[in-house]
Amino acid sequence: MKKNNSKASFSTVKKVLKYLNKYRFLFALSLILAVIIVAATLYIPILVGQAIDLAIGKGLVDFDGIYQILIKIGVIAAVTALLQWVMNVINNRMTFGIVRRLRRDAFKKIQELPLSYIDSHPVGDTVSRVIGDVDQFSDGLLMGFSQLFTGVLTIVGTLAFMLSINVTITVVVVVVTPLSLFVAAFIAKRTHSLFKKQSETRAEQTSLIDEMIGEHKTVAAFSHEDEAIERFDEINERLQKCSLKAVFYSSLTNPCTRFVNNLVYAGVALVGALICVSSSGAALTVGALTSLLNYANQYTKPFNEISGVITELQNALACAARVFELIDAEPEIPESADAHDLALEEVDGRVNIEGVEFSYTPDRELIKGLDLSIENGQRVAIVGPTGCGKTTVINLLMRFYDVNAGKIEVSGHDIRDITRESLRRSYGMVLQETWLKNGTIRENIAMGKPDATDEEIIAAAKSAHAHSFIRQMPNGYDTVIGEDGGALSQGQKQLLCITRVMLCLPPMLILDEATSSIDTRTEMKIQDAFATMMRGRTSFIVAHRLSTIKEADIILVMKDGRIIEKGDHETLLKSGGFYSELWNSQFDR
Repeated sequence: MKKNNSKASFSTVKKVLKYLNKYRFLFALSLILAVIIVAATLYIPILVGQAIDLAIGKGLVDFDGIYQILIKIGVIAAVTALLQWVMNVINNRMTFGIVRRLRRDAFKKIQELPLSYIDSHPVGDTVSRVIGDVDQFSDGLLMGFSQLFTGVLTIVGTLAFMLSINVTITVVVVVVTPLSLFVAAFIAKRTHSLFKKQSETRAEQTSLIDEMIGEHKTVAAFSHEDEAIERFDEINERLQKCSLKAVFYSSLTNPCTRFVNNLVYAGVALVGALICVSSSGAALTVGALTSLLNYANQYTKPFNEISGVITELQNALACAARVFELIDAEPEIPESADAHDLALEEVDGRVNIEGVEFSYTPDRELIKGLDLSIENGQRVAIVGPTGCGKTTVINLLMRFYDVNAGKIEVSGHDIRDITRESLRRSYGMVLQETWLKNGTIRENIAMGKPDATDEEIIAAAKSAHAHSFIRQMPNGYDTVIGEDGGALSQGQKQLLCITRVMLCLPPMLILDEATSSIDTRTEMKIQDAFATMMRGRTSFIVAHRLSTIKEADIILVMKDGRIIEKGDHETLLKSGGFYSELWNSQFDR
């Protein structure tokens, strides 16, 4: 298990370094500045020691010498502060540049993911990876840039300066150092798994909040508030426990390393004092001992910072691993090398389905041996009980999923040999579940045809019987609606989605319960508009209300993933089969 965690961390670090590669010049500049800043900072204790040696002895104080040293210290401190600011600016630019690219790559991958991934992962978890985990990662990365490099350089530089003053005391410091490293490493190993668990639980909580807010009306309608609070409390309590454990272990780092650091300081002070008062005291002046004590403080301080950085980096790497897990997820099956665009003028509406088999999971068959041949301009209705595969057929036609066996052809082309974009451009789709983006009504209608004129948009709205309610909006077609339609009714949102399809009028149509949220009177008008729109276009209509598909040319009756009956309305009624039972169950009272 530990080996797996180490491999995962190493793999994550390699991926982070690839993102850092673009900023290698800034990274090198940051390192150079860090070297200069550390060298200048460590030179100051030498000057302080020299000033102290110039002030020892009654009547022997060299004020001119001390004054010159103080000027040097002031200049060095000012330059160091300026360079520190420049280095921080560079580090911020690198950090947030990497974060920007990371978020962009994650969002881009979401657009490339197959529908199966979206269906099998909670929305809140995916949102948490792109937002929360990237934020946590940026915090750790910034701390790493800001403190890790300077801390390591400070340790190395301090040892070098101490060696130049006294080898014996430096050996004492080096001997005690491994204890601090052991303590930091021991704690860091245990914090990684805890921070990973914290990140996963936070994502679970985000998912629940997203779910409860998005479906708040349903929660309230079924008086499910108490159960929702119980679920939230349970997750929140788990998050509290794993967060407390992670913070507890990580907070041990500072006091433990401080204890070791105090041992180092005490050792330097004791050994240095003994050397000063011994017969060889001339080898170590009071000023030099003061410099060594300063170095002892500066040497041990980075261990506190580095241990804190390591803890934060463990959290950052755990979050980064979740983001890279999303970025590395398998995208949709790539287009074949010879896939070509299908021009709209090439689409004649013929659809041929041969021996199609499909299942969402290998252990459960759904579509089996589906065969169907549809001519241009035919209206095809698909009916059947819930779960029989109606919507699955639509998903296969749009190539949201690829068939496991068999093939689907559009206008004589296997849909796997044409690009998904050109295939989906050939269909106009109105679903029961509406989707509207945050923007004006005009922008939402024009999604299918961005270059549409105002006259075309208004004509489409009139055809869809949406023009009257749009005119009553505060700013008409320029009224801004919020996420998912804002305050619009479900029926109004569906009318806008119908208007969107009316505007672009592609060669083929898919209507999946397209009028389910519209009142009966408006539905009759919409059905007339649909009849006009479907004339000469191949249309697939999924409906539960059988009265809406009486005029279909072909009615496919599905059950358990198979087409068990096929024909027009009158023929199927006379046959007295399953369709007849469905019809009678709706209209015989």
